[in-house]
Amino acid sequence: MTRSEPLATSLRTTLCGQLRSTDAGSQVRLGGWVHRARNLGGLVFIDLRDREGIVQVSFDPAHAPADVVARAGALGNETVILVEGEVVARPPEMRNADIATGDVEVRGRAVEVVGPATPPAIPVARGKGENLAAEELRLRHRHLDLRRPELQKNIMLRHRLMQRTRRFLSEKGFLEIETPILTKPTPEGARDYLVPSRVHAGEFYALPQSPQLYKQLLMVAGFDRYFQIARCFRDEDLRADRQPEFTQIDIEASFVGQEDIMALAEQLIGQLWSEAGYTIPERFPRMTYADAMERYGIDRPDLRFGLEIVDASESFRAIDFSITAKALAAGGRVRGIVVPGGAKLSRKQVDEIEAVARSAGAGGLVRVKRTGDTVEGSPAAKLLGAAGATTLGIGDGDYGLFAAGADRITSPALDRVRQEVARVLELIPAGERKFLWVTDFPMFEHDPATGALGAVHHPFTSPLPADLPLLASAPERARARAYDVVLNGTELGGGSIRISDPETQSKIFALLGIDEQTARARFGFLLDGLRSGAPPHGGIALGFDRIAMLLADAPSLRDVIAFPKTTAARALFEGAPAPVPPNDLEELHVTVVERHA
Repeated sequence: MTRSEPLATSLRTTLCGQLRSTDAGSQVRLGGWVHRARNLGGLVFIDLRDREGIVQVSFDPAHAPADVVARAGALGNETVILVEGEVVARPPEMRNADIATGDVEVRGRAVEVVGPATPPAIPVARGKGENLAAEELRLRHRHLDLRRPELQKNIMLRHRLMQRTRRFLSEKGFLEIETPILTKPTPEGARDYLVPSRVHAGEFYALPQSPQLYKQLLMVAGFDRYFQIARCFRDEDLRADRQPEFTQIDIEASFVGQEDIMALAEQLIGQLWSEAGYTIPERFPRMTYADAMERYGIDRPDLRFGLEIVDASESFRAIDFSITAKALAAGGRVRGIVVPGGAKLSRKQVDEIEAVARSAGAGGLVRVKRTGDTVEGSPAAKLLGAAGATTLGIGDGDYGLFAAGADRITSPALDRVRQEVARVLELIPAGERKFLWVTDFPMFEHDPATGALGAVHHPFTSPLPADLPLLASAPERARARAYDVVLNGTELGGGSIRISDPETQSKIFALLGIDEQTARARFGFLLDGLRSGAPPHGGIALGFDRIAMLLADAPSLRDVIAFPKTTAARALFEGAPAPVPPNDLEELHVTVVERHA
């Protein structure tokens, strides 16, 4: 019988990777790429590949005309062919447990080349022991790289995650609404990508860093629940987990409080992890920003292991050690971590851990190693002695690593030390997932160069009601109704309850140094919207690319994006960015000026 499939066409009846032992006896037509070809002197085996997987096709003179067998024997890798034949069960000793179709093969009786292929510039699929080509070369030939089964699996997972998101939010009453890509430049913490206008000389659009203002206006307009799988753009320096254009799950709702949005996000994250085959807790623990910074030195702590930061200032205040005494006299603190069993660390390992701390800005580490009643490691260790070490919780066989100075220096350094110690001592349990909400972020932070206030998240975040009076007296102490969701030290997304009162919004602009005229020019449309009657509203944006990367267990965002950019923001496969002909620039009223060093 002939099998009927949703993906059946006039040229094929099913996909290669879907065939199973229950299909034995079926007549099939397949289309795909020649993954490998083996000519055994008149008996030809083709591994035929499509997006669902690989199936073996055999051609032998007993079941196919001689010219068909000869044609099959001449096929090169990556040639696109159509095959007709019968699905047959393989003998038990010939089954291939490494592939899903390994219990069957297709006995071919006809083959047609529909896509001749030159020898591929890079290996398309690795065999056992084969290494991938260099990433830059793979990105130049992305159409070939995307044929790799692992990348196809990642992209298909990404598709399923998108559809699961749409189904879940639609069932919750959210409306998927598209917002503009050509927008007005607004400050959101990174540089905008600018697009010159041809019809309005000297004026520019910006590509959106997020749909923030549009989704707030949708709440003002009464749409109540909005979502979008939104494309966003930021002209900033890149990392392995960052791209100049990225996708986020963007959500906004009216008549909600912080707990409403957090509960919704927990449910959505649960749906996404379920789609990838994982079960996670229904609710995530909460931690304030202040607590996270004090205990872990970072606002996205990895909770899979301990090594919490302790304040050792009073113990070091009691000894005469110049480095710590100088830091304490300047208003700083001595903080550090106690590593249980850390005395087994070698001198070289501790030196490397200290180098990590120095790279994060610390001047060095104060080392306190204890073996029995012997305390050593640095001059301060001897001054502390066994009694001082005990006070700090450093027991027999433990190692204390401390940094002295202002929190803005010691916190990032100790965060790095904590992570490096966990890596060296292999303290991170495999497969464990620790989700966390970090809440009550500061509203503002001071620019270290100018001292001016800047928004920690964005200028549309509402302060905690209890901290509203601080906007007039001590704005740097005001906390925001903001929340980030973290997994194993990686931020998955963040959101806030927005400012719905136009007067409060104007106060925030003023605190950020945005005068009334500038606020009107940049954000007049938002202020007008808030003045027309705005419901209380808030939302969250989840980094979709990052979530897909984590669920695919991929090392880089580039492995879950079909056509990514490099860390230099270049698209190697198409050669972008590229120069533009002078005539095109003239139409856009743009002149390129060469910058000299």
